[in-house]
Amino acid sequence: MHHDHNAAPFNPVPWSVWLLLLPIAAMEVVVDLGASGMAGGPDGVGWRLQAIQDFSFFAQLQHAMLSAGQFPFEAMARYVTYPFVHASPTHTIFVAVFLLALGKFVGEVFRPWAVLVVFFASAIVAAVVYGFAAPLFAASPMPLIGGYPADYGLIGAFTFLLWTRLGAQGQSQWGAFSLIGMLMGIQLIFGVFFGAGQDWIADLAGFATGFLISFVLVPGGWQRALNRLRRR
Repeated sequence: MHHDHNAAPFNPVPWSVWLLLLPIAAMEVVVDLGASGMAGGPDGVGWRLQAIQDFSFFAQLQHAMLSAGQFPFEAMARYVTYPFVHASPTHTIFVAVFLLALGKFVGEVFRPWAVLVVFFASAIVAAVVYGFAAPLFAASPMPLIGGYPADYGLIGAFTFLLWTRLGAQGQSQWGAFSLIGMLMGIQLIFGVFFGAGQDWIADLAGFATGFLISFVLVPGGWQRALNRLRRR
């Protein structure tokens, strides 16, 4: 058996995934240095809370913008900045692991720019849906932070690829949804025993966005969508 000794030990991760991962890691390093007292002096201890205040998404802010009919840049930017701020190092690590694994898999089929579209479109739609739905469950919903909604968008794209493959093989396509079913089940269990916020709303919206947008982002998908519309 021939082995390529010059081959990389790991399959390469698309550059778009690194483009997303690096600011997540950089933000965590900065706030951790501040919390440990290694940077920022006394003010560094509060850097994480300050980052959450400055970059997270608030459902109340969306309601205020819609009521006033004004959409300042600083407020609109939160729809794309909240995935890069996390509540703890553990939170960041889990988001990063999901991003690397799912981004690599999806990036093997999707173009690099399409991976970015899935990530940010899922994050934006998840925040919008959270902004409308979370107040129905709590008078003052917690701010939305972290990359899970965007990661769930990548899970949606992964599910789409698996769904397509199973269909091409003539197998039941329902099996493609086993991963999202398992993850939502775990969230339900944690919610029952430890209490749950409304983050699951954003996660589910991110998943649906990633799945649906994949119909046009997968190579050749846009042309197939146009052909179907023309046939109608």
